[in-house]
Amino acid sequence: MNKLIEQLKRHEGIRLKPYKCTAGKLSIGIGRNLEDIGITEKEAEVLLLNDIEEAKKQLLHHMPWTKDLDEVRFSALLNFVFNVGIGTTLKFVNAMGQLKEGNYAMAAQELLDSRWAKQVGKRSEEIARQLETGEWQ
Repeated sequence: MNKLIEQLKRHEGIRLKPYKCTAGKLSIGIGRNLEDIGITEKEAEVLLLNDIEEAKKQLLHHMPWTKDLDEVRFSALLNFVFNVGIGTTLKFVNAMGQLKEGNYAMAAQELLDSRWAKQVGKRSEEIARQLETGEWQ
């Protein structure tokens, strides 16, 4: 199997971003045809876990105080970072300031008063309630 993997890597190449293969199909990785094969649910969950870990790493790097949040509020904030990215999260200065100070209701309201909340609808309501109450929604 190792020899086959080496050979396929050599023949297909490794591309970490989507590309069009010689047949014009959207592909990724080592020749994975996304149009015809796609990915499995298990593969999607592996990608998700990797993305959550990356969001967590960025969150703790840029806002180390978040490590002191309870699990539910930290998860809500991770959901937010997952959705908008760390760069946009850092632009929510008032909301993050309120959250840092433990003013959870005010932090939640700041999020709900944003353009983001209008764009994502119910997701923003759920995240805001989770931040405010410290309970899973």
